[in-house]
Amino acid sequence: MRIAFVGAGNMASSLIAGMVAMGIDGGRISASARRPEQRELLKSCYGVDVHSSAGECAAGADVVILSVKPQVAQVTCREIAPHLSDDALILSIMAGIPVLNLLAWLNSSRTSARAIVRCMPNTPASVGFGMTALYASAAVSPSQKECAYSLMSSVGRAIWVGDECQFDAVTALSGSGPAYAYLLMEAMVEAGKELGLPSQVAETLTRQTILGAAQLASDQGRALQELRRQVTSPHGTTEAAVNLLEAQGFKSLVGRAVRGAARRSAELPLEL
Repeated sequence: MRIAFVGAGNMASSLIAGMVAMGIDGGRISASARRPEQRELLKSCYGVDVHSSAGECAAGADVVILSVKPQVAQVTCREIAPHLSDDALILSIMAGIPVLNLLAWLNSSRTSARAIVRCMPNTPASVGFGMTALYASAAVSPSQKECAYSLMSSVGRAIWVGDECQFDAVTALSGSGPAYAYLLMEAMVEAGKELGLPSQVAETLTRQTILGAAQLASDQGRALQELRRQVTSPHGTTEAAVNLLEAQGFKSLVGRAVRGAARRSAELPLEL
């Protein structure tokens, strides 16, 4: 199976890194990128075949992963459409671009609809801890669904959603989610430094604390609220901090932020 990444930005690079790390031969992967330095980086780091032309990259591939910016999605799709194999599986990791748009741009003169799976991965895929949501168009066969699921599961966890309209929420929650975690970590490091800890100590404590908490949270049988309660002794230090966060509307602020990301995802196709 040959996999082609049309566009090689941060998310595509994370997926390539994760796939190669999990045993997929870099020689089976091709990627297109405008910048020569990006092409050279991908080739030297992962052994992938690189192209400056999106059409050349996609030609003959079994799986084509669309990973360009939404603003250039239409022109890129129309560029690669004549080069696609008839039975190519299209995976789109572009935020905010509905399947109907992709079908219109990719079908060209075809009489049958292309097989398209929308995917929303995130950057922890580069270390095998990604989270990807998937939605399949009607033309996707059971074997193609299994192929898409297998590819995304190779770099973390994958889950199917039954309604494409959920993708704006998915994008806001898990697609953008790592940035929320990093922002919290930045704030914790700064707070530690303000309390007198050396920068390196504050950062090491924060990174390992969040990593350990995430490991505990990965146990689906344990409720998040219960995990929090286990740390929060009555009248203790954790309770003092949690009470302050709640009094300042922490959950409400996070909710507004996630809803803002979802709104932005919904706006993207309107700007094309």
